[in-house]
Amino acid sequence: MEKTIREQLLNLADVDYQKFSAALIPTIDNVIGVRLPELRKLAKIIAKGDWRAYLEHAETDYFEEVMLQGMVLGYVKTDLEEILRYIADFIPRIDNWSVCDSFCTGLKFTVKNKERVWEFIMPYLSSDKEYEIRFAVVMLLNFFIEETYISRILPLLDKVSHEGYYVKMAVSWALSICYVKLPEPTMSYLRNNSLDDFTYNKALQKITESYRVDPETKKWIRGMKRSKKQTPYSAQ
Repeated sequence: MEKTIREQLLNLADVDYQKFSAALIPTIDNVIGVRLPELRKLAKIIAKGDWRAYLEHAETDYFEEVMLQGMVLGYVKTDLEEILRYIADFIPRIDNWSVCDSFCTGLKFTVKNKERVWEFIMPYLSSDKEYEIRFAVVMLLNFFIEETYISRILPLLDKVSHEGYYVKMAVSWALSICYVKLPEPTMSYLRNNSLDDFTYNKALQKITESYRVDPETKKWIRGMKRSKKQTPYSAQ
């Protein structure tokens, strides 16, 4: 008898990796411990078969079950509007940064459909749900940080308003990539923004952690950090 997807996942469990992975995702407690390359192999097999039936009946009790569904959506071949419908159905299942980020990275069809995907992700930026906003921000940082979009991205990131830690970290991460790729418009923005102190300072920290930023610039950027008593930095 053919094994179920869950049985296959349980057979692929690695105890040491389970401990490592669970420690990286403190917001959940349902990690089996399957390494990502193994999940990708399984996702590719499912995507070549009756993936619609799989997604219709897929279980979501374990972290890896949800991760696998997201990966399958990155591999399937179908028309754009159908895949966007499946993505919209999947997004509410995201409950941690790891599924969110791996899922977004896999949606490579975005490269050839930027304006339609841009339109699709915009409503999620104004969601009140932490991982829906993170989904939108991570999609932006993966596929849209370029000259064509930077003048639209920076104001959008500035307007993101949510107290969730994983939203703030995503925005700071996105801004650091904006700076690395397009330093001039991003610096202009950093000199006059309405970010909360945590997100702003994290963005600066992430910029200084980039190997693509020279030591002198890093020193200068560290000097832009806000202290707890400072008001948001703005150009005089």
